[in-house]
Amino acid sequence: MKNLYKSIFIALFPMFALYVLIDSCLHLIQYDFSFRYLGRLLSALTVAILFAGLFLKSQARTPRDLNIYSVFVLLGFLTSLVLGGIIENSDVIGSTMSIILVLGWIVYLKWYSVFEDRDRSILKVGNHLPNFQLEDADKNKIDSETFLGKPSIYLFYRGNWCPLCMAQIKEIAGQYKALEQRGVNMILISPQPHSYSKNLAEKYKLNFKFLTDANNTVAKQLGIFAKNGIPTGFQVLGYDSDTVLPTVIITDINGKIVFADLTDNYRVRPEPETFLKIIDELG
Repeated sequence: MKNLYKSIFIALFPMFALYVLIDSCLHLIQYDFSFRYLGRLLSALTVAILFAGLFLKSQARTPRDLNIYSVFVLLGFLTSLVLGGIIENSDVIGSTMSIILVLGWIVYLKWYSVFEDRDRSILKVGNHLPNFQLEDADKNKIDSETFLGKPSIYLFYRGNWCPLCMAQIKEIAGQYKALEQRGVNMILISPQPHSYSKNLAEKYKLNFKFLTDANNTVAKQLGIFAKNGIPTGFQVLGYDSDTVLPTVIITDINGKIVFADLTDNYRVRPEPETFLKIIDELG
């Protein structure tokens, strides 16, 4: 149930911030200056900038604690409640909005963004990656054993809807020549519909394997399954409610795991240079 609540929260919180942003702007334009509305505007604008930036600016990662954003959210909160409360008349509804914004921000940072207690037993460095089957764009079965004989990078991503995942793939695509020179299998895996993975493959036109984990079968096998892991509302675009936790695995030519990034925060992803360094260390 926790993931379901997270799914609903992440759909509602940005919308609430956008509503407060618009409401505050209209009030400041139409009426007299108000510290209450200025503070709410600052907090809501900060939240809106973060989420808009994730979709509009290609970035594969953000700082874990988003300290600069937090400063402005808190500053807006204090401006609205403290200055507004001292100088202006009481505004119960407006004060409630400010409180919801700052509490929502804390919940986003400390609860929504983190993956608690990830299962690391299967994908431990030194273990051999279990054998599994995936599907290509034409739903042909692809056995993971076919990737033995070369170093392999397995990137499990949540889907085309995830801006951080798309930015991460863009970074890796930028390293295509370096990966090709090292003879690396690059396998990108998502539980999304085959057509979406096919579109992504056609976009980059690289010798990467864009494969589908139908019904999250492999994600469940490897302990990286995320039930109700996508924001509420994306189902109308054809995505299933369940997805995979962002995960990167690197194996040697024998399928032994030499690197596993099981991030505990969906906004924190490994730097692309890390992959090349690990591959080079294999010799």
